[in-house]
Amino acid sequence: MQKLKSLIILLLVTITFHAQASERPYVLLISLDGFRWDYIDRGLSSNIEWIAENGVEARSLEPVFPTKTFPTHYSIVTGLHAENHGLISNSFIDWETGDRFAIRDREMVENAKYYQAPALWETLRRHNITTASYFWVGSEIDIEYRRPHYYHRYDHERPHLDRIEGIIEWLQLPDDERPQFLTLYYSDVDSEGHRTGPYSQELDESIMLVDSLMGILLDRLEDIDMLDRMNIILVSDHGMTEVSPEHVIELHSILNDYEVITDGVGPVVMIKPEDPDETETIYRRLKEEEENYRVYRKENMPAYWHYSAHPYIMPIIVIADMGWSLTTRPFDPGQGYFATGGNHGYDNKHLDMHGIFYAMGPAFKEGYRTGTVRSIDVYPLIMEIFGLESRSGIDGDLENIRFILRE
Repeated sequence: MQKLKSLIILLLVTITFHAQASERPYVLLISLDGFRWDYIDRGLSSNIEWIAENGVEARSLEPVFPTKTFPTHYSIVTGLHAENHGLISNSFIDWETGDRFAIRDREMVENAKYYQAPALWETLRRHNITTASYFWVGSEIDIEYRRPHYYHRYDHERPHLDRIEGIIEWLQLPDDERPQFLTLYYSDVDSEGHRTGPYSQELDESIMLVDSLMGILLDRLEDIDMLDRMNIILVSDHGMTEVSPEHVIELHSILNDYEVITDGVGPVVMIKPEDPDETETIYRRLKEEEENYRVYRKENMPAYWHYSAHPYIMPIIVIADMGWSLTTRPFDPGQGYFATGGNHGYDNKHLDMHGIFYAMGPAFKEGYRTGTVRSIDVYPLIMEIFGLESRSGIDGDLENIRFILRE
């Protein structure tokens, strides 16, 4: 009789465990870098359209300023503006050490010092939720507990299908090892947008490529019986606008009488005078020549950009008008990669800089269309799906986006 009771208890525990495992929320956050909000309207992305039609489709996703890859991606997974999470651009100077953070510098990219807020995977780890990343900004930093449980160091040449199979392999792990939150990233649309602009045939081909990958991913999730259980959130970090060599502003010709440190090229240039007493003079000189750009003192940056609080931000910020490019040395059209094809980094309120937001799965409404949503609200949205409260002090607000979830 005692053996029978033990067997029944074991059976009940097993059934309960598997029932709980099947009810666990799963979230797959996918970024298609540089996929502008209106690319879906070209009729080239049937798989992405299927996700949008069967879930939630936002008109656009408003990124943070500056609309650069590192700041925008890290804002999505922290719920913070760039001035608050520390990645103020793809490249910037650390004034404490004199070091330059740059996205192609492996040592800098992995240095946890520059990621001044916990990302989703770090927060979820604290709640004993297993996480995984097949590429995302901040997922490979040099402190173990601040990384996802499973991750890959970024490899730009990693085959497309390997990334999908990596996700599928993680999702086939035993229940107690399987990640519930995963990220996936593709750069193709952004890379082609830079090379040939947002209206080229080559750009259209890159849209079709990433769409085909989304189709393969959906099929593979269905193969392992995870499609109906997975909450898929498909975003992009920013949009893209057309630029031209005829629209280049040579700031050095305005500032040739002054000793300055500059940082940036293209949409945004920051300036730090060698002599701090010359800050106002240099600002006024730039203001006198202000055409096709806007110049601001750090403390007077428009509040809606949230770009004045961080110590790495220089005293003077110059922001080009849409489609115009700034340079701090003589412009050579043959080497002016930033002024041909397409670019981003401009005003985050401009629609050309907006990305995409589509979401489907058991947590989301079906066939629901809404207006523009904010990238900083994605963090509290995902926390809500996991039944957790967001970290205090974030810039995102769940109330701005909760309505897309099922009641």
